[in-house]
Amino acid sequence: MNASERKNKFWAYASKWADRTVIFSFDKVGYFIHQHNFNSDDLDHSMQKKVCLITGGSSGIGRATAKALAERGAEVYILCRNKERGLVAVDELREETKNHHIHLASVDVSDLDSVQKFLKTFGPKRVDVLVHNAGLITAKKKLTRQGTELTFATSVLGPYMLTLGLLDKMQNSTDARVIFVSSGGAYMQKLEIDKLLGNSNTYNGLIAYAQSKRAQIVLTEILAEKLRHTSISVHAMHPGWVDTPGVRGALPNFRFTMKYLLRTPQQGADTAVWLAVCPTVKNQTGKYWFDREARKTHFLASTQESQKVRQMLWNLCVERCAMLASKASFFLLSS
Repeated sequence: MNASERKNKFWAYASKWADRTVIFSFDKVGYFIHQHNFNSDDLDHSMQKKVCLITGGSSGIGRATAKALAERGAEVYILCRNKERGLVAVDELREETKNHHIHLASVDVSDLDSVQKFLKTFGPKRVDVLVHNAGLITAKKKLTRQGTELTFATSVLGPYMLTLGLLDKMQNSTDARVIFVSSGGAYMQKLEIDKLLGNSNTYNGLIAYAQSKRAQIVLTEILAEKLRHTSISVHAMHPGWVDTPGVRGALPNFRFTMKYLLRTPQQGADTAVWLAVCPTVKNQTGKYWFDREARKTHFLASTQESQKVRQMLWNLCVERCAMLASKASFFLLSS
Protein backbone atom coordinates (compact mmCIF):
# COMPACT_ATOMS: atom_id res chain seq x y z
CA MET A 1 0.00 0.00 0.00
CA ASN A 2 1.49 3.32 -1.08
CA ALA A 3 1.34 6.62 0.84
CA SER A 4 -1.70 7.89 -1.08
CA GLU A 5 -3.65 4.69 -0.41
CA ARG A 6 -2.72 4.80 3.28
CA LYS A 7 -3.89 8.43 3.47
CA ASN A 8 -7.21 7.62 1.81
CA LYS A 9 -7.73 4.66 4.13
CA PHE A 10 -7.02 6.82 7.17
CA TRP A 11 -9.57 9.49 6.21
CA ALA A 12 -12.17 6.87 5.32
CA TYR A 13 -11.72 5.36 8.78
CA ALA A 14 -11.83 8.81 10.39
CA SER A 15 -15.12 9.52 8.60
CA LYS A 16 -16.68 6.33 9.90
CA TRP A 17 -15.55 7.21 13.42
CA ALA A 18 -16.92 10.75 13.16
CA ASP A 19 -20.26 9.52 11.84
CA ARG A 20 -20.68 7.19 14.82
CA THR A 21 -20.26 10.11 17.22
CA VAL A 22 -22.87 12.29 15.40
CA ILE A 23 -21.55 15.44 17.15
CA PHE A 24 -18.18 15.24 15.42
CA SER A 25 -19.92 14.46 12.17
CA PHE A 26 -22.45 17.28 12.00
CA ASP A 27 -20.07 19.99 13.27
CA LYS A 28 -17.05 21.64 11.60
CA VAL A 29 -14.80 18.79 12.76
CA GLY A 30 -16.96 16.43 10.71
CA TYR A 31 -16.68 18.67 7.68
CA PHE A 32 -12.89 18.85 8.05
CA ILE A 33 -12.73 15.04 8.15
CA HIS A 34 -15.29 14.37 5.41
CA GLN A 35 -13.76 16.84 2.96
CA HIS A 36 -10.68 14.68 2.67
CA ASN A 37 -12.88 12.13 0.92
CA PHE A 38 -14.22 14.69 -1.60
CA ASN A 39 -13.25 14.51 -5.26
CA SER A 40 -11.49 17.81 -5.89
CA ASP A 41 -12.67 17.88 -9.52
CA ASP A 42 -16.39 17.63 -8.73
CA LEU A 43 -16.90 21.39 -8.47
CA ASP A 44 -14.51 22.30 -11.25
CA HIS A 45 -17.31 22.88 -13.76
CA SER A 46 -18.78 25.99 -15.33
CA MET A 47 -22.40 26.95 -14.69
CA GLN A 48 -22.42 29.40 -17.61
CA LYS A 49 -25.91 29.79 -19.13
CA LYS A 50 -27.46 27.83 -16.24
CA VAL A 51 -30.48 29.43 -14.56
CA CYS A 52 -30.51 28.83 -10.79
CA LEU A 53 -33.18 29.80 -8.24
CA ILE A 54 -32.52 29.84 -4.49
CA THR A 55 -35.16 30.55 -1.85
CA GLY A 56 -33.99 32.34 1.28
CA GLY A 57 -30.91 33.40 -0.63
CA SER A 58 -30.18 36.69 1.13
CA SER A 59 -28.25 35.20 4.07
CA GLY A 60 -26.72 32.07 5.56
CA ILE A 61 -26.62 28.86 3.54
CA GLY A 62 -28.77 30.32 0.77
CA ARG A 63 -26.44 33.27 0.23
CA ALA A 64 -23.38 31.01 0.26
CA THR A 65 -25.04 28.75 -2.32
CA ALA A 66 -25.94 31.73 -4.51
CA LYS A 67 -22.38 33.03 -4.34
CA ALA A 68 -20.83 29.68 -5.27
CA LEU A 69 -23.10 29.25 -8.28
CA ALA A 70 -22.61 32.86 -9.40
CA GLU A 71 -18.84 32.44 -9.17
CA ARG A 72 -19.19 29.60 -11.69
CA GLY A 73 -21.06 31.86 -14.10
CA ALA A 74 -24.67 30.93 -13.41
CA GLU A 75 -27.58 33.32 -13.77
CA VAL A 76 -28.87 33.40 -10.21
CA TYR A 77 -32.28 34.43 -8.89
CA ILE A 78 -32.52 35.02 -5.16
CA LEU A 79 -36.06 34.51 -3.89
CA CYS A 80 -36.77 36.12 -0.52
CA ARG A 81 -39.64 37.87 1.21
CA ASN A 82 -37.66 40.84 2.54
CA LYS A 83 -37.04 43.03 -0.49
CA GLU A 84 -34.61 45.40 1.25
CA ARG A 85 -32.37 42.62 2.54
CA GLY A 86 -32.59 40.91 -0.82
CA LEU A 87 -31.43 44.00 -2.70
CA VAL A 88 -28.47 44.41 -0.35
CA ALA A 89 -27.51 40.75 -0.89
CA VAL A 90 -27.77 41.07 -4.68
CA ASP A 91 -25.58 44.18 -4.74
CA GLU A 92 -23.00 42.53 -2.50
CA LEU A 93 -22.95 39.31 -4.50
CA ARG A 94 -22.56 41.14 -7.79
CA GLU A 95 -19.57 42.96 -6.36
CA GLU A 96 -18.03 39.85 -4.78
CA THR A 97 -18.45 37.57 -7.80
CA LYS A 98 -18.20 40.13 -10.63
CA ASN A 99 -21.27 38.38 -12.04
CA HIS A 100 -24.03 40.87 -12.82
CA HIS A 101 -26.53 38.17 -13.75
CA ILE A 102 -27.81 38.00 -10.16
CA HIS A 103 -31.41 39.04 -9.64
CA LEU A 104 -33.90 39.47 -6.83
CA ALA A 105 -37.43 38.09 -6.83
CA SER A 106 -39.52 39.27 -3.89
CA VAL A 107 -41.38 36.09 -2.95
CA ASP A 108 -42.80 34.85 0.34
CA VAL A 109 -42.57 31.10 -0.22
CA SER A 110 -44.97 30.45 2.68
CA ASP A 111 -47.71 32.44 0.91
CA LEU A 112 -49.17 30.50 -2.01
CA ASP A 113 -50.59 33.67 -3.54
CA SER A 114 -47.10 35.18 -3.54
CA VAL A 115 -45.67 32.02 -5.11
CA GLN A 116 -48.36 32.00 -7.79
CA LYS A 117 -47.72 35.67 -8.59
CA PHE A 118 -44.02 34.92 -9.02
CA LEU A 119 -44.74 31.97 -11.29
CA LYS A 120 -46.90 34.12 -13.55
CA THR A 121 -44.24 36.81 -13.97
CA PHE A 122 -40.99 34.80 -14.00
CA GLY A 123 -39.44 35.41 -17.40
CA PRO A 124 -36.75 32.81 -18.24
CA LYS A 125 -37.93 29.88 -20.36
CA ARG A 126 -35.63 27.39 -18.66
CA VAL A 127 -34.70 26.53 -15.07
CA ASP A 128 -31.69 24.31 -14.38
CA VAL A 129 -31.42 24.40 -10.57
CA LEU A 130 -34.04 25.07 -7.91
CA VAL A 131 -32.75 25.15 -4.32
CA HIS A 132 -35.38 25.10 -1.57
CA ASN A 133 -33.42 26.69 1.25
CA ALA A 134 -35.93 28.96 3.01
CA GLY A 135 -36.94 27.78 6.48
CA LEU A 136 -37.70 29.02 9.97
CA ILE A 137 -38.43 28.07 13.56
CA THR A 138 -41.16 29.86 15.48
CA ALA A 139 -41.73 29.83 19.23
CA LYS A 140 -45.51 30.05 18.83
CA LYS A 141 -47.83 28.65 16.22
CA LYS A 142 -48.39 31.05 13.33
CA LEU A 143 -50.64 30.74 10.30
CA THR A 144 -50.19 31.97 6.74
CA ARG A 145 -52.76 33.99 4.82
CA GLN A 146 -54.18 30.67 3.59
CA GLY A 147 -54.53 29.40 7.18
CA THR A 148 -51.61 26.94 7.02
CA GLU A 149 -49.07 26.48 9.81
CA LEU A 150 -46.13 28.70 8.88
CA THR A 151 -43.24 26.24 9.24
CA PHE A 152 -44.95 23.60 7.10
CA ALA A 153 -45.94 26.20 4.52
CA THR A 154 -42.38 27.55 4.27
CA SER A 155 -40.51 24.25 4.09
CA VAL A 156 -42.99 21.97 2.33
CA LEU A 157 -46.13 23.43 0.82
CA GLY A 158 -44.54 26.51 -0.78
CA PRO A 159 -41.63 24.50 -2.22
CA TYR A 160 -44.07 21.91 -3.58
CA MET A 161 -46.04 24.70 -5.27
CA LEU A 162 -42.90 26.33 -6.62
CA THR A 163 -41.59 23.04 -8.00
CA LEU A 164 -44.96 22.26 -9.55
CA GLY A 165 -45.18 25.64 -11.22
CA LEU A 166 -41.66 25.46 -12.65
CA LEU A 167 -41.88 21.94 -14.05
CA ASP A 168 -42.43 23.09 -17.60
CA LYS A 169 -39.36 25.33 -17.47
CA MET A 170 -37.26 22.62 -15.82
CA GLN A 171 -38.23 20.17 -18.54
CA ASN A 172 -36.65 22.60 -21.01
CA SER A 173 -33.32 21.79 -19.34
CA THR A 174 -31.41 18.63 -20.20
CA ASP A 175 -30.36 18.25 -16.57
CA ALA A 176 -32.60 20.10 -14.11
CA ARG A 177 -32.09 19.60 -10.38
CA VAL A 178 -34.38 20.28 -7.42
CA ILE A 179 -32.56 20.46 -4.08
CA PHE A 180 -34.20 20.55 -0.63
CA VAL A 181 -32.02 21.86 2.20
CA SER A 182 -33.24 19.65 5.04
CA SER A 183 -31.79 19.15 8.53
CA GLY A 184 -30.36 16.52 10.83
CA GLY A 185 -33.31 17.30 13.10
CA ALA A 186 -35.38 15.11 10.79
CA TYR A 187 -33.62 12.06 12.21
CA MET A 188 -35.41 12.59 15.53
CA GLN A 189 -38.93 12.62 14.10
CA LYS A 190 -41.38 10.14 12.63
CA LEU A 191 -43.60 11.91 10.14
CA GLU A 192 -47.01 12.59 11.72
CA ILE A 193 -49.46 14.75 9.80
CA ASP A 194 -51.05 16.34 12.89
CA LYS A 195 -47.66 17.41 14.23
CA LEU A 196 -46.62 18.57 10.77
CA LEU A 197 -49.65 20.84 10.58
CA GLY A 198 -49.26 22.04 14.15
CA ASN A 199 -52.54 20.39 15.20
CA SER A 200 -51.18 18.57 18.27
CA ASN A 201 -52.37 19.72 21.71
CA THR A 202 -49.15 21.55 22.58
CA TYR A 203 -47.28 23.36 19.83
CA ASN A 204 -43.52 22.96 19.85
CA GLY A 205 -41.60 25.00 17.27
CA LEU A 206 -38.61 22.67 17.21
CA ILE A 207 -40.80 19.64 16.62
CA ALA A 208 -42.72 21.47 13.89
CA TYR A 209 -39.39 22.34 12.24
CA ALA A 210 -38.08 18.76 12.47
CA GLN A 211 -41.39 17.43 11.13
CA SER A 212 -41.17 19.77 8.14
CA LYS A 213 -37.61 18.61 7.45
CA ARG A 214 -38.70 14.97 7.64
CA ALA A 215 -41.53 15.82 5.24
CA GLN A 216 -39.01 17.36 2.82
CA ILE A 217 -37.11 14.07 2.66
CA VAL A 218 -40.30 12.11 2.00
CA LEU A 219 -41.42 14.63 -0.61
CA THR A 220 -38.02 14.33 -2.31
CA GLU A 221 -38.47 10.58 -2.66
CA ILE A 222 -42.02 10.87 -3.98
CA LEU A 223 -41.18 13.61 -6.48
CA ALA A 224 -38.13 11.69 -7.69
CA GLU A 225 -40.29 8.66 -8.41
CA LYS A 226 -42.98 10.65 -10.19
CA LEU A 227 -40.39 12.50 -12.30
CA ARG A 228 -38.20 9.49 -13.04
CA HIS A 229 -39.00 9.58 -16.78
CA THR A 230 -38.07 13.28 -17.11
CA SER A 231 -34.77 15.18 -17.17
CA ILE A 232 -35.45 16.43 -13.62
CA SER A 233 -33.69 14.93 -10.61
CA VAL A 234 -34.71 15.64 -7.00
CA HIS A 235 -32.40 15.64 -3.99
CA ALA A 236 -32.46 16.40 -0.27
CA MET A 237 -29.38 17.32 1.73
CA HIS A 238 -28.35 17.89 5.32
CA PRO A 239 -25.95 20.84 5.81
CA GLY A 240 -24.75 19.91 9.28
CA TRP A 241 -24.82 22.30 12.22
CA VAL A 242 -24.26 25.73 10.70
CA ASP A 243 -23.81 29.17 12.23
CA THR A 244 -26.60 31.06 10.45
CA PRO A 245 -28.84 34.02 11.39
CA GLY A 246 -31.69 31.52 11.85
CA VAL A 247 -29.74 29.49 14.40
CA ARG A 248 -28.69 32.63 16.27
CA GLY A 249 -32.27 33.82 16.49
CA ALA A 250 -34.11 30.57 17.16
CA LEU A 251 -31.52 28.52 19.07
CA PRO A 252 -29.38 30.97 21.08
CA ASN A 253 -28.47 28.46 23.80
CA PHE A 254 -27.41 25.82 21.26
CA ARG A 255 -25.41 28.44 19.40
CA PHE A 256 -23.72 29.67 22.60
CA THR A 257 -22.73 26.11 23.56
CA MET A 258 -21.59 25.05 20.09
CA LYS A 259 -20.40 28.33 18.56
CA TYR A 260 -16.79 27.20 18.17
CA LEU A 261 -17.87 23.96 16.50
CA LEU A 262 -20.57 25.24 14.16
CA ARG A 263 -19.88 25.10 10.45
CA THR A 264 -19.60 28.22 8.34
CA PRO A 265 -22.41 28.92 5.85
CA GLN A 266 -19.98 28.01 3.06
CA GLN A 267 -19.32 24.61 4.62
CA GLY A 268 -23.04 24.07 5.16
CA ALA A 269 -23.77 24.99 1.54
CA ASP A 270 -21.07 22.74 0.08
CA THR A 271 -23.28 19.71 -0.58
CA ALA A 272 -26.07 21.84 -2.07
CA VAL A 273 -23.55 23.42 -4.44
CA TRP A 274 -22.12 19.99 -5.24
CA LEU A 275 -25.59 18.68 -6.03
CA ALA A 276 -26.16 21.63 -8.36
CA VAL A 277 -22.80 21.44 -10.15
CA CYS A 278 -21.35 17.92 -10.19
CA PRO A 279 -22.13 16.04 -13.46
CA THR A 280 -22.20 12.59 -11.83
CA VAL A 281 -25.18 13.56 -9.67
CA LYS A 282 -27.47 13.68 -12.70
CA ASN A 283 -28.84 10.14 -12.44
CA GLN A 284 -28.82 9.79 -8.64
CA THR A 285 -32.30 11.12 -7.93
CA GLY A 286 -34.32 10.67 -4.75
CA LYS A 287 -31.43 10.43 -2.29
CA TYR A 288 -30.58 12.16 0.97
CA TRP A 289 -27.07 13.61 1.00
CA PHE A 290 -24.66 14.79 3.68
CA ASP A 291 -21.14 15.98 2.92
CA ARG A 292 -21.40 14.72 -0.68
CA GLU A 293 -22.36 11.19 0.34
CA ALA A 294 -25.75 9.49 0.12
CA ARG A 295 -26.96 8.74 3.65
CA LYS A 296 -29.64 6.73 5.37
CA THR A 297 -32.86 8.66 5.91
CA HIS A 298 -33.47 6.99 9.29
CA PHE A 299 -31.17 6.19 12.20
CA LEU A 300 -33.98 4.45 14.08
CA ALA A 301 -36.59 2.05 12.73
CA SER A 302 -39.16 3.76 14.98
CA THR A 303 -39.02 6.92 12.85
CA GLN A 304 -39.97 5.12 9.63
CA GLU A 305 -43.30 6.42 8.31
CA SER A 306 -45.92 4.15 6.75
CA GLN A 307 -46.90 4.19 3.10
CA LYS A 308 -50.28 5.51 4.21
CA VAL A 309 -48.69 8.56 5.85
CA ARG A 310 -46.52 9.17 2.80
CA GLN A 311 -49.62 9.19 0.63
CA MET A 312 -51.36 11.49 3.11
CA LEU A 313 -48.51 13.99 2.78
CA TRP A 314 -48.70 13.88 -1.00
CA ASN A 315 -52.48 14.25 -1.01
CA LEU A 316 -52.22 17.17 1.41
CA CYS A 317 -49.85 19.03 -0.92
CA VAL A 318 -51.94 18.29 -4.00
CA GLU A 319 -55.20 19.35 -2.38
CA ARG A 320 -53.89 22.62 -0.90
CA CYS A 321 -52.19 23.65 -4.11
CA ALA A 322 -54.73 22.36 -6.64
CA MET A 323 -56.67 25.61 -6.84
CA LEU A 324 -53.52 27.50 -7.82
CA ALA A 325 -51.53 24.91 -9.75
CA SER A 326 -51.18 25.14 -13.51
CA LYS A 327 -53.38 22.54 -15.17
CA ALA A 328 -50.58 20.81 -17.08
CA SER A 329 -48.26 20.47 -14.11
CA PHE A 330 -51.06 19.50 -11.77
CA PHE A 331 -52.18 16.56 -13.89
CA LEU A 332 -48.58 15.47 -14.39
CA LEU A 333 -48.10 15.08 -10.65
CA SER A 334 -51.57 14.46 -9.22
CA SER A 335 -51.50 10.68 -9.67
